[in-house]
Amino acid sequence: MERVQIGKNFEKQPTWKVRIGVLLIYLPLIITVPFVILGILAARGHLKLVGATGIRPFWDFVPTWITHRYIYKDQIVYETGSKWMHWESYRFYWIFNCKIYCPLSVALFKYMAYLVQIVENWWCPFEHDKKGEYKNAAIDKSYWHIYERERSMLHPDDRENPIWNEESKEKM
Repeated sequence: MERVQIGKNFEKQPTWKVRIGVLLIYLPLIITVPFVILGILAARGHLKLVGATGIRPFWDFVPTWITHRYIYKDQIVYETGSKWMHWESYRFYWIFNCKIYCPLSVALFKYMAYLVQIVENWWCPFEHDKKGEYKNAAIDKSYWHIYERERSMLHPDDRENPIWNEESKEKM
């Protein structure tokens, strides 16, 4: 498996770079979350207006709290010399990051991707090398499968793809 190399390099970074890097964790969310939420509302609105039902809710993408390994009383922390200057030595910091920030932000972006994949499967049921990754956003019929005239013009692989044609003879 191809991996990003980060753990091998972390200890070599000067403290000032690490501190700035930690602050930059939150900046993309502060900047993008309002726009992602607007995008979600627009994509869901679009799908509802064209007749979509059965759209999974956002909370399906958030891990259940019970699956988190640590709770406040046993949350691991870094032991540092002067605690007051290092957020990583406080349990509340890790609880916030590990139980709220990370799962909710990852879920938000996964949910947006899920909605966009539904839109893509609806309007563009044309195969490409990444389309197999859209299985989690399968639909009953694409826009191009509704009427026989348009369906007959599709390439056989597009006509029979089970991701956007539940009547397909192929199985997902």
